[in-house]
Amino acid sequence: MSHHNTILSQLLKLLPRHEFYWLSKQYDGKRRSDALPRWSQFVALTMGHLGGRKSLRDITTSLDSQSARHYHLGCKKVSKSALGRANEKLDYQFYCDLFSCLYDRCNGKGDKHPFRFKGKLFSIDGSLFNVAMEIFPWANYNNKKAAFKLHLGLDHDGLIPAFASVTIGKKSEMSQARLFDFPKGSVVVFDKGYNDHTWHNSLSDKGIFFVTRIRNNALYDVIKRHAVRKDSGIISDETIRYSSKMNIKRGLKPIRKVVYRDAETGREFTFITNHFRWSANTIAAIYKQRWQVELFFKWIKQNLKIKSFIGTSMNAVITQIMVALCTCLILAWMKFIFSIKQSPMQILRLLQLNLFVSRELLELLKPPEPRSINSPQLNLAL
Repeated sequence: MSHHNTILSQLLKLLPRHEFYWLSKQYDGKRRSDALPRWSQFVALTMGHLGGRKSLRDITTSLDSQSARHYHLGCKKVSKSALGRANEKLDYQFYCDLFSCLYDRCNGKGDKHPFRFKGKLFSIDGSLFNVAMEIFPWANYNNKKAAFKLHLGLDHDGLIPAFASVTIGKKSEMSQARLFDFPKGSVVVFDKGYNDHTWHNSLSDKGIFFVTRIRNNALYDVIKRHAVRKDSGIISDETIRYSSKMNIKRGLKPIRKVVYRDAETGREFTFITNHFRWSANTIAAIYKQRWQVELFFKWIKQNLKIKSFIGTSMNAVITQIMVALCTCLILAWMKFIFSIKQSPMQILRLLQLNLFVSRELLELLKPPEPRSINSPQLNLAL
């Protein structure tokens, strides 16, 4: 029988270790010989996410119970105090850069978005994580509760996170969206929370297309009306220019406004975009894809250790969330290179039950097809 390392060990081998150690050298430099290494911190937090561990003690106890397998993981013994200290002190920006490295490797490996245009499609949004005011008073949200906010850009090629940042809950989505560097020719879809007309104009200047919904109180003049088919669900298709005094001073470019009626619910939606050649139905379909980022938030909150926190400082919180996103990209890379058809939920359930089992990873995720047994011994001759 061939020997296999644990499932967790094989999974971590999918991480580009040389890039990990190079980043560690850049951020951590020389540290005390008895300090917890960055790799051991990452192994512990990743095991906590994949294994559904609830606290620092839960993580370290689970690792201690498998101490004989630490050699294959390449990590030192992890104590509760050492892990807590590492989460508080080691710069979280390390994991932001590791996240970028992992995304660059996954970029273009997954299934392409369902539209015919060649550019990338991104959905951006922010999601709150409510926490106790007594424990996180510095993350005050509205004098009654504290909260953090994960700002995310989802790449629809493979449905993987492409851009991410973590702030306190009061931080606006726009402050982080301006920091996301979308490639030229890509399409960005977002909700009304990102309705900054100056930012929309800057996207057009960079050759980036957007689709969003217009605010109810927007002032504009109709420049041109386009013909529409009434049986297509499109009520109107117009080229408009914002007409408020402030927007006139800004010199904003004309944009396109499409009003769409959902055949199932009868609701009307008004979209705006800076793309003038797509069909109106395509614009409505692109905006519908924005729901994928909501589904991603739901998945990560339900399946990884991200709704409650094992540290009380901003550094510890961001570290925990960014390691969760790095774990998502490792799972995505595994799914892409092994052509695994199972859903992320199914993959995670299998990993949780087998993290420290010694068997082949691919055999676990892609079990062989059952073979029919046709043995003469099973035939009864009467």
